[in-house]
Amino acid sequence: MEGQIWFLLRNLELSSFQAYKLRVTHLYQLKQHSILASVGEDEEGINPLVKVWNLEKRDGGNPLCTRIFPAIPGNKPTVVSCLTVHENLNFMAIGFTDGSVVLTKGDITRDRHSKSQILHEGSYPITGLAFRQSGKTTHLFVATTENIQCYTLSVKDYPKLELDTRGCGLRCSTLSDPSQDLQFIVAGDECVYLYQPDERGPCFAFEGQKLIAHWYRGYLVIVSKERKPSPKSEFAGSDPQNSDKQILNIYDLGNKFIAYSSVFDDVVDVLAEWGCLYVLTRDGKLHALQEKDTQTKLEMLFRKNLFEMAIHLARSHHLDSDGLSEIFRQYGDHLYNKGNHDGAIQQYIRTIGKLEPSYVIRKFLDAQRIHNLTAYLQTLHLQSLANADHTTLLLNCYTKLKDISKLEEFIKTSESEVHFDVETAIKVLRQAGCYSHAVYLAEKHAHHEWYLKIQLEDIKNYQEALRYIGKLPFEQAESNMKRYGKILMHHVPNETTELLKVLCTNYQPVGDREGPGALEGRKANPDEFIPIFANNSRELKAFLEHMSEVQPDSPQGVYDTLLELRLQNWAHEQDPQVKERLHNEAISLLKSGKFRSVFDKALVLCQMHNFKDGVLYLYEQGKLFQQIMHYHMQNEQYKKVVEVCELYGDQEACLWEQALGYFAHKEEDCKEYITAVLKHIETKNLMPPLLVVQTLAHNSTATLSVIKDYLVSKLQKQSRQIEQDEQRIQKYREETKRIRKEIEELKSSPKIFQKTKCSICTSALELPSVHFLCGHSFHQHCFESYSESGSECPTCLPENRKVMDMIRAQEQKRDLHDQFQHQMKCSNDSFSVVADYFGRGVFNKLTLITDLPPGKSAAVLDAGLQRELLIHTKRST
Repeated sequence: MEGQIWFLLRNLELSSFQAYKLRVTHLYQLKQHSILASVGEDEEGINPLVKVWNLEKRDGGNPLCTRIFPAIPGNKPTVVSCLTVHENLNFMAIGFTDGSVVLTKGDITRDRHSKSQILHEGSYPITGLAFRQSGKTTHLFVATTENIQCYTLSVKDYPKLELDTRGCGLRCSTLSDPSQDLQFIVAGDECVYLYQPDERGPCFAFEGQKLIAHWYRGYLVIVSKERKPSPKSEFAGSDPQNSDKQILNIYDLGNKFIAYSSVFDDVVDVLAEWGCLYVLTRDGKLHALQEKDTQTKLEMLFRKNLFEMAIHLARSHHLDSDGLSEIFRQYGDHLYNKGNHDGAIQQYIRTIGKLEPSYVIRKFLDAQRIHNLTAYLQTLHLQSLANADHTTLLLNCYTKLKDISKLEEFIKTSESEVHFDVETAIKVLRQAGCYSHAVYLAEKHAHHEWYLKIQLEDIKNYQEALRYIGKLPFEQAESNMKRYGKILMHHVPNETTELLKVLCTNYQPVGDREGPGALEGRKANPDEFIPIFANNSRELKAFLEHMSEVQPDSPQGVYDTLLELRLQNWAHEQDPQVKERLHNEAISLLKSGKFRSVFDKALVLCQMHNFKDGVLYLYEQGKLFQQIMHYHMQNEQYKKVVEVCELYGDQEACLWEQALGYFAHKEEDCKEYITAVLKHIETKNLMPPLLVVQTLAHNSTATLSVIKDYLVSKLQKQSRQIEQDEQRIQKYREETKRIRKEIEELKSSPKIFQKTKCSICTSALELPSVHFLCGHSFHQHCFESYSESGSECPTCLPENRKVMDMIRAQEQKRDLHDQFQHQMKCSNDSFSVVADYFGRGVFNKLTLITDLPPGKSAAVLDAGLQRELLIHTKRST
């Protein structure tokens, strides 16, 4: 009131400067700039001046005044009622008691760049002004004692909109922060109203005569006067009889609670600075109000069980999710203890993702609370935070509640929205007897094994299971047929057999078999499916015959099993015609050539089932001629024995000997067969006569007349052979005698060469000539031209070489004992083999040249050697 402006520092030091000569009426401090706008008077009368101060610059120790101009609307002086400045320093609005508003546009710190005009004229005093900036749009709220108006300053001509016909007193309006969407707040005696630029917003019924309204950090600060007893304040006087006390209320409009309430004596103003609220009273006291920290606020609310309020408070203070989750948990525990289970579960649901689910589940395991547990577990699954145990529990809840619609809704979600473990769900549904739902899940999510298990073991729908297998990819169809083939074969044998035929030849899933683009299918090994037909021989036969016809290169096991099956059918068949047909089928299968590699197995099968023709065929194919003959011998088929010998005797000569021995041991009259056998033995000279006689000596019915012709013929042959051998012996003796005589003559008598012609050119022999002891003579030039060796006769050389080669071959074969033994075994006449080796000198003793014969001296030996050399040396005359 003396024209000074005072500054109060944080350490409560005061300083001031003389701003006006008379008094200061209004101050406005900008929040983002060190600019202070003031209204005051320098002289008596109604002459208000506006001064703009730059607090960062000094002029003689005082802040620099950058601009001074009179606050007069037009030419009529009037009193200023309120003042406000836009934070961008481009607008200043001054309200007057006559209802005028002067708007200064431009840089408010300079006269040169600003322009003033009367924005508003009315008959009601201006009680409040506030700028609102939203994006590029600027609004000015104007409050009078009787109405509320809004001007749009960012549009030409500044359009006006009347928001309400209620007004307010001085200092009873303010502008909220962005938490309340920058609304214009007007504190009336009955209510507090909030306004948007284009409409009136909500209102709050705060009673009492309003004296001051401020906005501070999301709180609405109101000083009011009430005519009823007020709560005591530690800052106010303690006289309870004073009914004119002023009440300071701090409201949290967002969370809808009173943050503070107290009684003060004659409040001058409520100031906000340094993070606190300061209440200045008329008695010169300054009261500081400090806001409690968030955790302390929450604890106070917890103690009062005001959990909803705590939640709103935590959110407005941007508490993290962990902190919010803890509030929800405490709220849920509070409701649970009060018995409000429905409300409790809703709070527990809000803790999902932070609170361990088992904490909640344990509280609601009681059967009476199962619907609450179901709601919690549903939400747990929707957020994909459930494990297999939670899925099991939820499905059990559905089944206990018999809530089929919820169950179906849960399991029939789309593929991308599955929030549970499918396999666990299938197990639980199966255990609960909900087979149709379990089958649906298994089919939808391609759990083939579970689908087939339920269909076959629980529902027992074998046709559907078989249809399902036919739609599977090859590997899965194959493995499931191996696993469930026996069950399917027992109940639907024909359909199962048909599927196996397809699976083992050219399998394609049912959906892929039609259309021109069908690919070549894959084949399973039919061997692996044979055990499935254990008790279904008819279907097995149809399957194997199909495989042998459609796929000739089927595994060997297919043909082995088919042969065994045909032999079994043949052995048990009583109808002759059918038996004959089965016989032909078995024989044709044996003759198909599929049993060369498993000859023994096929033979055993035929022998087991006493399949005579098959056994004989296999013996023949295996060249087991003796077994063929023994088979006929066992069945006493004499004629067949002889036929076998005739057919295969050339390949295995001992058959005739065995046949003779067989008939020789028969006490029946077998003369006819013995005669036939003897005839072949004689023709092929298979046995010595003595052995034949000894063999037949065991037969009491075979008399000498049986072998008379054989013996006579044999003796006659041997007599002729003896005569021929004696003649040959005599011839060899005479030849040997002649040769020895010639050798002796050569050794002891001179050789006279009387040849007159050359043995090569047959011309008259002339000197020089060459003579050999063999009697051939040659011209020397003919000999030299035709001779290969200078010491051998060209005429005798070819024959001599043959003889020498034979001698050398005999000498090389002397030690070939293995060959000798082999020839002995294979030859029909062993004596001739021994005689041949005797002739080669194999059994002669080797005489070394160092061993002198007894009675001979070295001189005699030398003379012999010289004679030998004389014979083999050429002579020329």
